[in-house]
Amino acid sequence: MLKKAYLALDLGAESGRAILVILAGDRLQLRELHRFPNTPCLLPTGLHWDVCGLWAHALEGVRRAVTVAAAEHLELVSVGVDTWGVDYGLVGRSGELLGLPYCYRDERNLPAFEKAMATLGADALYQATGIQFMALNTLFQLVAQNDSEPALLRHAERLLFMPDLLHHFFTGERVVESSIASTSQMTDPRTGRWVMPLLQRLGLPTQMLGETVPSGTPIGPLLPRVAAQVGADSSLRVIAPAAHDTASAVAAVPAGEDTSWCYISSGTWSLLGAELDRPCITAAAQAIPFTNEGGVAGTTRFLKNITGLWLVQECRRQLDHQGESFDYGTLTELAAAAESFRTLIDTAHPPFLTPGDMPAKIRAFAQVSHQPEPADPGMLVRCCLESLALAYRHTLVQMEHALGRTFDVVHIVGGGSRNRLLNQMAANAMGRRVLVGPAEATAIGNGLVQALGARHVSDTSHMRRIVRESFAPEVLEPRDAAAWDGAYRRFRDLLTETPREDP
Repeated sequence: MLKKAYLALDLGAESGRAILVILAGDRLQLRELHRFPNTPCLLPTGLHWDVCGLWAHALEGVRRAVTVAAAEHLELVSVGVDTWGVDYGLVGRSGELLGLPYCYRDERNLPAFEKAMATLGADALYQATGIQFMALNTLFQLVAQNDSEPALLRHAERLLFMPDLLHHFFTGERVVESSIASTSQMTDPRTGRWVMPLLQRLGLPTQMLGETVPSGTPIGPLLPRVAAQVGADSSLRVIAPAAHDTASAVAAVPAGEDTSWCYISSGTWSLLGAELDRPCITAAAQAIPFTNEGGVAGTTRFLKNITGLWLVQECRRQLDHQGESFDYGTLTELAAAAESFRTLIDTAHPPFLTPGDMPAKIRAFAQVSHQPEPADPGMLVRCCLESLALAYRHTLVQMEHALGRTFDVVHIVGGGSRNRLLNQMAANAMGRRVLVGPAEATAIGNGLVQALGARHVSDTSHMRRIVRESFAPEVLEPRDAAAWDGAYRRFRDLLTETPREDP
């Protein structure tokens, strides 16, 4: 009997990868086939994604999967794409892409955010969508688009989020998957439907918003010309995974059913949250605010976005620009040797969310907060990692208050889980047992949701059992409680606002 294989095309905000997820009984094997950078392009119109380059890499990933499957006698069942949230492309009546998709970090979003919030009001927007207020959300991007180039929205036949757009290129179908749509701040988390009245109050066209489909929905076979390009036959089809990368990662958290657990999906962003049976749209959740995004099998991902390893990525980028080149492993070693708690930053400080000389921004924050400036790369990265771990603690305290429950175990998954220094700092800061891995949780969840759609696994409990039996997590216990408690008190004093419920 042939082993079954599912190709996960997992595109992050810094890099992408094509990973073959191979299922043999209740055991998984992973085969990385292709890895590539993903860098937005600054054009005169703003910051855009290189969608043609991403498409070329996606085709190369499928081509390699077809070759490997034939050589190793695997049944290549399907392909599915997951990406970061919120960003989208507009498709015209003929299926043509109307303009280059913008990157969510484009500076046009902030004025649009302020305009929309003034029109709608925070209470009405949160009660309707259950989503945290971030200028990068699709809703505000559309307001910016409507202000700058309204004809594109008027002539769009369909709005497709980035994974939906690549699925469209593969199959010709225009299908919007529910987990990625839920990141937009344009859907009702209780029903999954678009919040048309709010969109109409902003004067936004809505004809381009189609029905959404659940994770695991078969979309269709590859177009003949695409199949010919990659050497596939007509049996290869696209099945929508949980198309938002965090939703795929959470689906692969190897949690036992008898534990009280939450998760951190660690990467460019860190997403700290819990899996709920239904949305939590309360005054306590709004005060933080927490977001309610869609998960697999009707679950809710109750979470908060935390500026993640983007801080380190941007420091590395600037150091490289200055002629100091380091790989991430070396930067982590330098950070491990640096002085503890010398400089801390508020990771949510707005300048830290945008591209540009991150070391200079950190030094400026240190000056105004009367802290010593990081003097070398090790100090810079130590500052980022310790501050990030303390942000985890702050968010965990807020989440437990909002939900009225505590969590005994924190699962850290995703590419950032390879940073063992940060993982141990997280355990120390939160005072909780941390289970680390798998690092490729997003690709694993992507592949297993495809398998769910193909009816090769039975449900999410079955999926998680497969992950537990295939990948042993690393267990980290908290250390140095007194030192981290003191650092947390300092960290809280740096924050712009500290909710009263945070003791």
